[in-house]
Amino acid sequence: MFQDRAEAGRKLAERLAHYSNRSDVLILALPRGGVPVAFEVAEALKAPLDVLVVRKLGTPGQEELAMGAIASGGVRVLHDEVVRTLGISAREIEAVTAKAQKELERREQTYRGDRPFPDLHGRTLIVVDDGIATGTTMRAAIAALKEQHPSRLVVAIPVAPLSTCEELKMEVPEVICLLTPEAFYAISLWYEKFPQTSDGEVKDLLERAARERPAALKR
Repeated sequence: MFQDRAEAGRKLAERLAHYSNRSDVLILALPRGGVPVAFEVAEALKAPLDVLVVRKLGTPGQEELAMGAIASGGVRVLHDEVVRTLGISAREIEAVTAKAQKELERREQTYRGDRPFPDLHGRTLIVVDDGIATGTTMRAAIAALKEQHPSRLVVAIPVAPLSTCEELKMEVPEVICLLTPEAFYAISLWYEKFPQTSDGEVKDLLERAARERPAALKR
């Protein structure tokens, strides 16, 4: 188990040490929970930190069950098996997507403000979250980032089911996952402390990271 998200980030950074002190590297966190993890990675690697906002698309009546996700840049990934099994209509999908898009735009404004999104072309992107269950959200992030033509995509996560990690390895060249328990159940079970991360905490960490490495964000 990890003590908290900060410890998970420091342990991830140890596995990513070969990316330290490189001008092409950018750490991208999936908010909100991925930001405290990614902050520690960015600190250790001396790399800039930013966020990629991704929103889960919950199934109608069962919002905790993901039928897909959307990400910045207009990318949407659907979990075809869930949609087909539950008989979710195109109209229902569009309604859920529209609601999620509003929240995505709100978070973009809250976290980034007037600061522009960094240029990702030709960069090495390390995408960090605090854990992965089905992988739907991360796949939406990957799809969005591939459209920006980075030189390399790396997924780094503290904990996820082994099957999910194996599936992600088919989409990106490098996946680092510290724990792959057979009995996964939930991300929170693998942390001693797993409080909800607030918008304020996300904003504070991003501003702190930008102050420490402002030049690195400009290419």
